[in-house]
Amino acid sequence: MNPLIDAVDFVLRTLLACALYVALLRLLMQWSRADFRNPISQAVVQLTNPVIMPLRRILPPVGKIDTASVVTVVLIAVAKVAAAVYVVRSELPPLTLWARLAALEIVSSVLTTYYVAIIVYALLSFIAPGGYSPVQSLLTSLCEPILRPFRRLIPPIGNSLDLSPLWACIAIQVLLILLRYFE
Repeated sequence: MNPLIDAVDFVLRTLLACALYVALLRLLMQWSRADFRNPISQAVVQLTNPVIMPLRRILPPVGKIDTASVVTVVLIAVAKVAAAVYVVRSELPPLTLWARLAALEIVSSVLTTYYVAIIVYALLSFIAPGGYSPVQSLLTSLCEPILRPFRRLIPPIGNSLDLSPLWACIAIQVLLILLRYFE
């Protein structure tokens, strides 16, 4: 393949992946009711506001669901899939394939986000147990709803060794492996 096309493909995929993860993080923070006064949360809001705020004027929320954030995530995923397919095939995919690949991209990104968040959350609990940092606060909001069911099934060993992050990561990896069969 042409090295210039490879370079453009890499830059495009990287930028769209970053945009997708930031938009997805905003959506997940809303769903987990994270503290938006947190400096990291504020940075995410500042990065996503140029896209989400104009959409909010058009798309009102439905109940507790911020439709502008959901549409932003979907649009970025659709653009990422279109860019990936277009660079390889020089044509856009059929609509059904496009929708399926975008849905898989979103699910995969959500699972990957939680996987990384849980690993960082577990590492921070070993490095600075009981300490406070903006990262730890945000990760607590994101990870605790996912870890709670695992903690019910697998209680901590002794008073301190919590294996729920390990089992949550294993479950997420299994889901990511199964997701590959739908591509």
